[in-house]
Amino acid sequence: MKNSLHVKLLLKITQEYVNAHFTFVFSLLFSLLFLAYSYNFSTQSWRPIVLIFFVIYAITTAYVGFLTLRIKQDLASHNDIRKSTRLLGYPLLLTIVSGNIFSTSFAFLLMSKSKTAEYIFAAYAFITQLFIIGISALNLFKPYVTDTFLLAMGLFLFLAIFYIVMLILCTKFVTSEAAPKWMLFPGILLLIASLTGNLFATLLGYSLIQKARKSNPSTIEKWQRIWEKILRNTMAVFGLFFIVFMFSLSVTSSWTFDYDFAIENNYGALLQTPSLEYPLGTDNYGRDLFSRIVFGAQISLIVGLFSTIIPALIGGTLGAFSGYYGKATDNLIMRSLDILYAIPGILLAIAIIAAFGANTINLIIALSVGAIPTYARTMRANVMQLSNFEFVESARALGASDAAIIFKHIVPNSLAPMIVKATLTIGGAVISTSSLSFLGLGIEPHIPEWGNILKVGSTYLETHSYVAIFPGLCIMLLVLSFNFLGDGLRDALDPKSN
Repeated sequence: MKNSLHVKLLLKITQEYVNAHFTFVFSLLFSLLFLAYSYNFSTQSWRPIVLIFFVIYAITTAYVGFLTLRIKQDLASHNDIRKSTRLLGYPLLLTIVSGNIFSTSFAFLLMSKSKTAEYIFAAYAFITQLFIIGISALNLFKPYVTDTFLLAMGLFLFLAIFYIVMLILCTKFVTSEAAPKWMLFPGILLLIASLTGNLFATLLGYSLIQKARKSNPSTIEKWQRIWEKILRNTMAVFGLFFIVFMFSLSVTSSWTFDYDFAIENNYGALLQTPSLEYPLGTDNYGRDLFSRIVFGAQISLIVGLFSTIIPALIGGTLGAFSGYYGKATDNLIMRSLDILYAIPGILLAIAIIAAFGANTINLIIALSVGAIPTYARTMRANVMQLSNFEFVESARALGASDAAIIFKHIVPNSLAPMIVKATLTIGGAVISTSSLSFLGLGIEPHIPEWGNILKVGSTYLETHSYVAIFPGLCIMLLVLSFNFLGDGLRDALDPKSN
């Protein structure tokens, strides 16, 4: 009985086994989806490409199921995963060609026994770069490409090689406590490489620099503990991956995608079904849906991020002053914000856009104003709680000014709930952006934005459903990703668990 309970506990806490189950379920789900879509009932024929993907995903599902049983046997008999089982993870790396992020990430997780946060960052930086290369390479089937296409693809390939080298170096030389001093230079290079939008490179570079410089051990330990908790949350990790992937694609899309395909009408290619030239088909003006969705991600992310950052800064500042000074200051600030809070955010946004016009800047302002009170309340509650702590009283006794106490001592210790709230509300901002554009009150109709694309596709749901399905999926996945990441951050930054 004790042995059985021990094995169950071991299976529950072993990251490889948990991830194997997750990978098996999602690979099986995608296999069934490909199978369902592989047959065209209207023409009574099979779709060969979709059928090939079904076979690949079905084989992957069977192989992952085999590995799951193998890991379970190893844990039951040896209390650890054997080296021979870990070697079986290498063939799964080939599934990156089919775009199976779940099996590829599981392969990297299984291959290495000691998995530092840096190893995971390097693995996902490499996977993200391969996805960027794969998506960008689809432009080769277009009639022409941008002038910077070859140069950008060469840079992407170089970065992919650089990330895989860093993955190997992290496996051999980096521990959870330290990194060799010479790792400082690669860390700086990684920060430069993050200009391509690959935020996993940013996280890896920062972490390596911190360890190579032998920074404060308590800071390193706290950083490692937080990321270990986040990285053990499978849904949070995949949410972070999708966000980083979309952000990196948005940053690099102007180097490999031609904007003309997204905005210029092509009446010779109206409502084309998905093909190699048009991977996601075309809309009712003959515009490439693939290019429109890629460029539309820029606007969705820009509006979502800035309409979260601006109210977080303004609301956080007002909430900090309100919570610290209290009494008259608190009443003045919070009662004024209560008036603003009483107006529904979407109605306030519609009123602002109707008064000042529909463009990106006005949309950001419209969505930001209504969100200020919620951030102010969150910061106020945290500041009121921390104002009575001993370290604040000590700062006052030493003669620190109110501004120094608020912004150097109280606010930094109140950021965790604000970060979690911001992550969770970015998804709502993306939905609001798309909703307003869908209603014709957001971004100008001719500019590629997911809400605009969805509005066009809604009129063709019965005849050409893909025009609405693909932008709808992008909105759903991005919102879910921010929510999953927010849940992971909430668990990792929870003071009770720390």
